[in-house]
Amino acid sequence: MAVHEHSTAHMDCDNCPIRHRAVCARCESDELDALNAIKYYRTYDVGQTIIWSGDHMDFVASVVEGIATLSQTMEDGRTQMVGLLLPSDFVGRPGRDHAPYDVTATTQVTMCCFRKKAFEEMMLRTPHIGQRLLEMTLDELDAAREWMLLLGRKTAREKIASLLAIMARRDASLKPQGAAGQVVFDLPLTREAMADYLGLTLETVSRQISALRKSGVIQLEGKRHVVVPDIDRLLNETGDDADGGFFG
Repeated sequence: MAVHEHSTAHMDCDNCPIRHRAVCARCESDELDALNAIKYYRTYDVGQTIIWSGDHMDFVASVVEGIATLSQTMEDGRTQMVGLLLPSDFVGRPGRDHAPYDVTATTQVTMCCFRKKAFEEMMLRTPHIGQRLLEMTLDELDAAREWMLLLGRKTAREKIASLLAIMARRDASLKPQGAAGQVVFDLPLTREAMADYLGLTLETVSRQISALRKSGVIQLEGKRHVVVPDIDRLLNETGDDADGGFFG
């Protein structure tokens, strides 16, 4: 499987699907021009390892399209999925040279990449980038803490509902929806990957998805296409407080 690298000649930041959520969200036109000078796009195939843990990283990036997993391998060879990268999420850490996790494409993934040294230098000159990256880092920290709660205390049904809600809300934030309250998205994870991520068995994942479908909380078209008729009803299944918590 090959990495496909693209010229930025036909890419337009103004029409970027993640523009309002990405690290460049607060940038003015001149700042976008400066970023454009150091960026390039890469596309990875399904199942391809984007980054290996311990790799020297000469770039940082925003996920434009697709989903990737973050995972760690223990000394005995066991692998644990520890996070998801969704569109607009940031990959890499300015000031750190090596990757802490394996990053693997779950779907075809396109990333907007920036040469790392040039990006770090631009951060010093462009407060808008540093401010937005700080916001995103704090959001990531909040999500990690909530995920600890999810894995440790939630029921199987609440875990499945929470994962579906994460993807539904992110998808809704990136594109216009149809009917009020309705969210439609393609589930990027297999049942096996969901089981691994949530610490559940494959049978439990399948049973709980079927239960949510039978209750009318979700509708399925095939194995991956999910319709959420009422996002508030799905959120009520997550076990979170009404004020939003993880999904605010």
